[in-house]
Amino acid sequence: MVDEDGRKAAQGGAGTGRAENAAAERRKARLAEQLRANLQRRKQQARARRAGEADERKGLDAEADGSKS
Repeated sequence: MVDEDGRKAAQGGAGTGRAENAAAERRKARLAEQLRANLQRRKQQARARRAGEADERKGLDAEADGSKS
């Protein structure tokens, strides 16, 4: 069952709410860490662009930019 906020509602059983709450907290912490890591990567990219350093990306994206000389 899903409540009006789109979250799963507890369907009975002792400790079910606690287990779901703990899982939600772990997910929230994991997403926050991923967001911080992404922000750090983006900041590093912006600093590299301002400093005029070479693009350090790897893979198809780096080649697709047409920055080859």
